[in-house]
Amino acid sequence: MTPGELLAAVEGTWPPARTFREGPWRMRDGRGGGQRVSAATAEAPVGPGDLAAMEAAQAALGQPALVMVRPGEAALDALLGRAGYRVKDPVVAYAAPARTLARPLPPATAVPHWPPLAMTCDLWAEGGIGPARVAVMHRAPGPKTALIARADDAPAGAAFVAIHAGTAMIHAIEVPPRRRRRGAGRAMIAAAANWALSHGAETVALVVTEANGPARALYASLGMAAVGSYHYRLKD
Repeated sequence: MTPGELLAAVEGTWPPARTFREGPWRMRDGRGGGQRVSAATAEAPVGPGDLAAMEAAQAALGQPALVMVRPGEAALDALLGRAGYRVKDPVVAYAAPARTLARPLPPATAVPHWPPLAMTCDLWAEGGIGPARVAVMHRAPGPKTALIARADDAPAGAAFVAIHAGTAMIHAIEVPPRRRRRGAGRAMIAAAANWALSHGAETVALVVTEANGPARALYASLGMAAVGSYHYRLKD
């Protein structure tokens, strides 16, 4: 998976409400759906004089001056740093062939369903994934599914999966602290892979912050490999 394919899959499965051009920038109207759908990206060379227009467009959307910096954008990164934009939430992407991750699961261990059940939304809400982010899921063109995992006969985890160009991206993985270390995360990855294969996707991928060491260790233990990275720059 190339960096370009990864970013296309991320945007194709977690889409902003709308996009538009502002000079060299592609602006995204996220409507509260998170950083991925609210960040500006540079679609042409950017100079110091281009920052004010981006900042004004973000302000008009009710969003902070947030820019996604992708691989190969060292000049943009340096420009933003000189302008006082701080690095925020470096992200690592992981991917693996769906067949590597797929495995049989006991009934009701991790169940695909759409639209999301109330209990699935409740689990997301516990982790701060509220209605605005669920609205992003509804915007995704699909194929798509929610997943709910069970452990000790109780809801234990939730996730969202959608397919773009043969890649099933997993988003919004949430396992409440009281339910962790009971296999819910592993079960949802396997269920996502099983579902992906049944819908013609050959690759499973996800993104996670660099700081989330336990999640990164889990994905690596399952055979997922780091395939890319990006970060944000934010002007406070």
